[in-house]
Amino acid sequence: MAHVALWNGDICDLEVDAIVNPANVTLWMSTGVGGAIKRRGGDTVEFAAVRQAPVALGEAVVTSAGNLAVRWVIHAVSLDQHRRTSAEIIDRAVRSAFRRARELGVETLAIPALGTGVGGFPLAEAARITVAAVRDEAARAPAIREVTFALRGAAPYEAFRAALAAPAAAAVPAGEPRV
Repeated sequence: MAHVALWNGDICDLEVDAIVNPANVTLWMSTGVGGAIKRRGGDTVEFAAVRQAPVALGEAVVTSAGNLAVRWVIHAVSLDQHRRTSAEIIDRAVRSAFRRARELGVETLAIPALGTGVGGFPLAEAARITVAAVRDEAARAPAIREVTFALRGAAPYEAFRAALAAPAAAAVPAGEPRV
């Protein structure tokens, strides 16, 4: 299984094969991680993404990375047109991003917290969902040797640290999806 690491900083600074962008269905990249990717990678990343829109919730598409030090940006659609999300959508988006990474032959992947910025999804719950999906998907993706959770700030870092420290069975989300 892939080595999993935590990193506190800008996902755009990482030198990995691919980074995940928590996208909306239109794939416009104006705020949060998407805005940072657009600013650092250039407008070509956004133009390539928007050409593939609309994309269904929970699905992922791939673009080049423009000026970033990565090969690809995987746009995981985790927000609806009203910037809302749910546990189910976050889980599906992470799994879809992993499918795209496997198709590309990615060995190193960076994933931010999906849905927790403008989506307002509870950070601890998003961390548990994401970690559970990554554990499950990484077990089926032997080519992916490293997954980095790229987080900004103490609260996201601590939420993902706690989720990683929990036993695998305890990390599985329970209950109804939150909207």
